[in-house]
Amino acid sequence: MSSSDNPDTVTDRGLFGSSSKKDEDKKKEEDKEDGGGGFIEKVKDFIHDIGEKIEEAVGFGKPSADVSGIHVPHIGLHRADLVIDVLIKNPNPVPIPLVDIDYLIDSDGRKLVAGLIPDAGTIHAHGEETVKIPISISFDDIKETYGDIKPGSIIPYLVRVVLLVDVPVFGRIKIPLQKDGKIPVPYKPDVDVDKIKFHHFSFEETTATIHLSLENKNDFDLGLNLLQYEMWLGDDSVVNAELTESTKIDKQGITKMQIPFKFRPKDLGSAVWDMIRGRGTGYTIKGKIDVDTPFGNMKLPIDKVGGTTKLKKDDDDDDDDEVHRNSLIRCCSVDCFHAALQSSYTS
Repeated sequence: MSSSDNPDTVTDRGLFGSSSKKDEDKKKEEDKEDGGGGFIEKVKDFIHDIGEKIEEAVGFGKPSADVSGIHVPHIGLHRADLVIDVLIKNPNPVPIPLVDIDYLIDSDGRKLVAGLIPDAGTIHAHGEETVKIPISISFDDIKETYGDIKPGSIIPYLVRVVLLVDVPVFGRIKIPLQKDGKIPVPYKPDVDVDKIKFHHFSFEETTATIHLSLENKNDFDLGLNLLQYEMWLGDDSVVNAELTESTKIDKQGITKMQIPFKFRPKDLGSAVWDMIRGRGTGYTIKGKIDVDTPFGNMKLPIDKVGGTTKLKKDDDDDDDDEVHRNSLIRCCSVDCFHAALQSSYTS
């Protein structure tokens, strides 16, 4: 958090305002007409002396400013919202208008976002005020523009702010500020169903446990606060719930979770028959997770479409390669499943 070492200068509107060659040539012509600039230079010196005397008598001075903080109220998969706090102090006996605020955020010299806020308010006499600059950074635009910025990475950034204020005696003054930091480009976690284990089976109510894997593909840890999810077998929703268990998902790591649930098999359609016939049935999981990160709270989506489940006996080998490719719906035996089905016909 520091102001630029460049001196405050009187300037036109704009972050990169500078005089043109045409203006310089015009000045040289004026200097020639005035005998080497004697008269005009004397007038300028006189005005400058008058200004200094007024400043001493009335107490006018140049305002100061600093970037006092950067907050991230929202960060998600597609964008981050930043608020830049700029503390401005006005030592003068009259209010001063904040004409413009120019801002630019870059990463290693590459522009991420820039903008101009005109007529940004007034700083009270002999007072100070924190001006808040809201900025949104689009991760989709960044990834599209700079192919080497990958999802899950952490990138450095530099905030540049230029305040244009109108001060009596001094005129319009440009105050440059800057502050650096880091920001992530989030990657949504991968979710997989390792297996679904049944504890009690009946067509009226079945209890089971979903064994989930959550893979964090980001270069920073995730502190899981909440998992909300819905799971379908085929076209049938079998569970819609949330888990508030707190757990840590290490960066580039995988966390295993066990989630108990209940459902009514008789309400399912063709998915049950596909499992009985050994064909397997597709499953889908969709939801979101609420996580804490070093950069603030995030809510990230999770989804898995196209997974496959199969019914296997209790004594089947869980280390079989098929277990790692497909999630398993386990029962005490396939025979008990057929028996339950048979009882449903006789009841």
